[in-house]
Amino acid sequence: MTEIMPIVLPVLKLQAATRMSFHDERFQYKKMEACVTPHPETDEVTGAAWQPFSERLNAVPSRISSGSIPGLSVETFLEDSRTWKKHVNAYKRINNVIDSGRYRNIMDMNAGMGGFAAALQSPKLWVMNVMPTINERDTLGVIYERGLIGIYHDWCEAFSTYPRTYDLIHANGVFSLYKDKCNMEDILLEMDRILRPEGAVIFRDKVDVLIKAKTIALHHSEQVFLDYIREVIVTGRAQPFLVRSYRLLQMGHLASSQPAS
Repeated sequence: MTEIMPIVLPVLKLQAATRMSFHDERFQYKKMEACVTPHPETDEVTGAAWQPFSERLNAVPSRISSGSIPGLSVETFLEDSRTWKKHVNAYKRINNVIDSGRYRNIMDMNAGMGGFAAALQSPKLWVMNVMPTINERDTLGVIYERGLIGIYHDWCEAFSTYPRTYDLIHANGVFSLYKDKCNMEDILLEMDRILRPEGAVIFRDKVDVLIKAKTIALHHSEQVFLDYIREVIVTGRAQPFLVRSYRLLQMGHLASSQPAS
């Protein structure tokens, strides 16, 4: 005990001195600084003037027009916006619940430039745009410039949210992106964790990848519909998507719908 005391006492004295310092008058009655940073009149990166949200959502972001993101141009952005408007219209024809106001919390697991969220924009819902950390291009700044919400995430890990948070999850090319990184079933289980019982998942990926996802989903006794959407996209090929519906969702809406043309 006597050997320990010389070590413990100085620590206790230091702690007591630290506690006393917080009651010093130097830390009292001081004018607080503003905790909210004033919104700049221009983009701090490019110097371009900010536009109102409704206009900024579909306007070309300054990061794109200035060429600060390699490989992305104004033409690329506009084509991406047109493509996602077409895809979202196809989704709505397959699942008419999307426009009903029933889906309020939506997630895009691989958001790109935010085209899906912009095409889906409605005062009835909000979209969490996720930028996978392994993507070749970092376009989270573009998402922010459009007035949308976004976050970085590695889908080999759990997403920081409560279970049963999202009504609709959109997974565009996620499984192909993580093909050699982690197990598809682990990603599916995480999606199942954060999806609400009456929600749905839309997978958009290569045919062989979707068939594998469908097999895993059926193994877990969930009803799955594989719909081939006959539409020309940038690559010139029709790309299928798979809709996974959950428990209490009215399955007739999906089962009776015809693929978009």
